[in-house]
Amino acid sequence: QAQGVAQQVLNHPVVQGATDSVKGQVSALDKELGKHQFARDFEAKTHVPKAYTFLGLVATLFVTIFFNAFGMAPAVTNVLGYALPAYFSIQALESSGTTDDKQWLTYWISFSSFTLIESIFGKAIQKFIPWWFVLKTVLIVYLQLPGTRGAAQLYDNVLRPLLARGK
Repeated sequence: QAQGVAQQVLNHPVVQGATDSVKGQVSALDKELGKHQFARDFEAKTHVPKAYTFLGLVATLFVTIFFNAFGMAPAVTNVLGYALPAYFSIQALESSGTTDDKQWLTYWISFSSFTLIESIFGKAIQKFIPWWFVLKTVLIVYLQLPGTRGAAQLYDNVLRPLLARGK
């Protein structure tokens, strides 16, 4: 009887729609990752689909940051804040367009301002904001994503007006 109920749940249109949606997203992620030689080489060596490797890595990072496993949250957050943007900044410098240059220059201005505030008030922030590194990581990702234009939003709405007052 339990198998019958489980089968009914799995065959429900909402579950089927969600399953199809997830499969589509994983397929799109796999296609995007296929643009990178490293991901293709890793998949060839391990026989693990690129998308599953990426999702596993993201889940591991999330768990590490959320639970501060082995005290690694600050290190993982810093890698996301410095290493990944440095890589994309180098790519932007090497590309012919200027849109990505502006994206990453704006990121570095926003991120360095955020880091300066954190260096001054860091102990108090960590004391009064539980899950600080989770929040910081979410903010860093928000600043980085071109789709959210997070760095540009922070720069245009907060930093530029503050800097204009100082003139």
